Amino acid sequence: MKQPNFIVILTDDQGYGDLSCMGAEDFVTPNLDRLAASGARFTSWYASSPVCSPSRASLLTGRYPAKAGVRGILPGHREAWGLRPEVPTLSSELKKLGYQTAHFGKWHLGVREECRPHQHGFDEWMGFLSGCIDYYSHVFYWGLGNWDEPVNPVHDLWRNNEEFFEDGRYFTEMITECAVDYIRKAAQKDRPFFVYVAYNAPHYPMHAPQKYTKRFQHLPWDRRMMAAMLSAVDDGVGDIVDELERQGMLEDTCIFFQSDNGPSRESRNWMDGKEDPYYGGKAGQLRGHKFSLFEGGIRVPAIISWPQRIPAGQVVHEAGIATDVFPTLIKAAGGDISGYECDGMDILPALCGEGSIPERELFWEYEEQTAFREGDFKLVLNGRLEEGTPPEDAVHLANLADDLGERVNLKDVYPEITERMVKAAVKWRQGMEERRG
Repeated sequence: MKQPNFIVILTDDQGYGDLSCMGAEDFVTPNLDRLAASGARFTSWYASSPVCSPSRASLLTGRYPAKAGVRGILPGHREAWGLRPEVPTLSSELKKLGYQTAHFGKWHLGVREECRPHQHGFDEWMGFLSGCIDYYSHVFYWGLGNWDEPVNPVHDLWRNNEEFFEDGRYFTEMITECAVDYIRKAAQKDRPFFVYVAYNAPHYPMHAPQKYTKRFQHLPWDRRMMAAMLSAVDDGVGDIVDELERQGMLEDTCIFFQSDNGPSRESRNWMDGKEDPYYGGKAGQLRGHKFSLFEGGIRVPAIISWPQRIPAGQVVHEAGIATDVFPTLIKAAGGDISGYECDGMDILPALCGEGSIPERELFWEYEEQTAFREGDFKLVLNGRLEEGTPPEDAVHLANLADDLGERVNLKDVYPEITERMVKAAVKWRQGMEERRG
């Protein structure tokens, strides 16, 4: 059987409620909506972490973040370690299976030479290596204002490991242009391709050209910028799909889309000099945001489309997680997943009508927080709602079937379930601690 092409599209800090096909009513994302209609939309899809670096490492490796060696947000200085080259990734393993490979956009998996994209099997790449950049100057500013340990700004834009300068060009559009151009060139070769399109929108700083902001004049400032930045991404997804169609490759290209974690409430999102939380991103009815292991921090919008294999118009309610992407794509490419250390599962049979995604135990950890989902029950230990806030409860148990927003703590209603799940979560967390580093 002919090997399919793969495109993995990631957004940054996009909330569960910030996609019109997921329920957003104040702005629209028509191209992502069409992508969802052409395949499957997930209502219970999870990132593996509530922050970017661990989430990305997990998606690319199929491992829980600790097993991939990336448990927290990685620094952006030029000597920062990250994902080790010996850890198998989608790019390195698909390359072994004959694929052309490319990455465009945000990396945030290490800045040192040993950790850069070309060390992980990417033939071609363009983007930045740190956690965020100015969308026009492409300068990494994070850490400025810390007078005790000031961090100097650094330019962070690279093409195939060579620094280059494109001052004034909007980075979201640069990502799309590179992806479209790559597809056009890859189509001329008799080999399948894998493209990792990692948009940094709508991560701060909140930047968007007027052609996008003017589409949403009816919205408040915070929300207008969020909508504009996502509209630029949505246009980009449309351009990518259009190019696949022009090249006659759309039917046999599998496109997967998700956000890396929930929406940010960080005050640095909006450059108005105020310290109040940012109100642009929304997690819908979910509780919590980025940095939180409540649903709002880890349940994210997700879509998969493969016209040749996956029937259109599906809405998948069973739980899936980013660790599933690695085994699903490797197996679809004809690879053998039995030899990999992998925490996910191949979900393609379920998407093609062969049953459903089975219930299983899902775990998360970030800083002092630990979470465990088993069926409809979700346990969160030391759960925080936002960055820097104290834990809401030492132990919180919710039944997601009845209380998706995790508003009611059932730990005293179901003491036996709580005790069993706490033991399982603590045991799993201890295993992750042993994998530290």
